[in-house]
Amino acid sequence: MAALSRFGDLEAVVMERLWSYGRAANVREVLEDLKRDRTIAYTTVQTVMENLHRKGWLRRTKVGRAHVYEPVATKAGYTAKLMRDALATSDNQAAALVHFLSDLSPAEAEALRAALKVVPQEGHA
Repeated sequence: MAALSRFGDLEAVVMERLWSYGRAANVREVLEDLKRDRTIAYTTVQTVMENLHRKGWLRRTKVGRAHVYEPVATKAGYTAKLMRDALATSDNQAAALVHFLSDLSPAEAEALRAALKVVPQEGHA
């Protein structure tokens, strides 16, 4: 994957849908799902999914005459990459982390404590 960036609005919606399926889907399936919430053209969904494929976010496989698409990364993996990219932009990563940690809600702080118990400590991997 090239330089990481946030998804555009429609890209984010398409990725959310694909992540929620937990399986590959074709353009028509995503279109029908999106049409429950908005008016949208098949070609628009196709273009967005093709762009996400070109950018490396979706894997594309030919099934019959159509392509099916599936995310190459989990939503958690995408979020983690965004967080690492954001941290990398700081010239003082320690200060950025302090600000980040000071803004955590109690639930977020608990999630962080739980995550730290799962991740091997340096030298113990």
